[in-house]
Amino acid sequence: MYDLLRRILLIFLIALGVSSCSIFKNTASNSKPEMVFVEGDTFLMGDIINRSNSDALPVHKVIIQDFYIGKYEVTFEQYDEFALKTGRELPNDRSYGRGQRAVVYVNWHDAQAYCNYWGWRLPTEAEWEFAARSGGKITRYSGTNDPDSLESYAITKNSNITFSYLAGSRKPNDLGLYDMSGNVLEMIDSFYQNYSTPDSIHNLEESSLRIIRGGSFDEEVETNQTFWRVGTHALMIHNDVGFRCAVSSETLNDQGFLNELFNVNK
Repeated sequence: MYDLLRRILLIFLIALGVSSCSIFKNTASNSKPEMVFVEGDTFLMGDIINRSNSDALPVHKVIIQDFYIGKYEVTFEQYDEFALKTGRELPNDRSYGRGQRAVVYVNWHDAQAYCNYWGWRLPTEAEWEFAARSGGKITRYSGTNDPDSLESYAITKNSNITFSYLAGSRKPNDLGLYDMSGNVLEMIDSFYQNYSTPDSIHNLEESSLRIIRGGSFDEEVETNQTFWRVGTHALMIHNDVGFRCAVSSETLNDQGFLNELFNVNK
């Protein structure tokens, strides 16, 4: 009954003329990111390995709802198409080439705008860590607990690569997600707050501190751990910071229903 009422409401909203909403726009493209379903669960978030990283303590229980997250980091090719269609400046590739390299030199607002373009968003910090840990498993790096095998899963400073690399060039984790550790750091939807004092930022809307996760080609192995977190300014751009998108399962299911109803993407 709930699903029926929800669909009736969606049709009613369309009849009122809300077709300008982002879920109806810009949905036909060969470069739309591929998404992977992540089944929700309860997990312990934070430094569950050594319990020594003060920025990732205390370890705390989090409930995750079903969601989807990008299989790969967003690439230059994908972002360039968005930028050209929306009149945004193309990010710098430092003459290394564009194509399937993970996009960098974009700020938090650029990343969020890209995800919103598809009716999506950046992942929350809890969603990101849950996905990086293959559904909340006790995993030091995304895909492995063994530092000796990390090179098979992640591009870090030890890889001797000097710019963002081709997305998906290493092995995925158990959910089929690539580069959750390494290649480029990834921007998160969440504001930067200490786990021990989650209410320390009283006016979140005015805060400019966001979170980046996952380590990169320019970072030591330590920062590629799944619990490692860094705060940064929302306007910061850098040669090793990119992103991937996420969306709640309910939202994506609604989009699929509406796309089918209006023959979008066909």
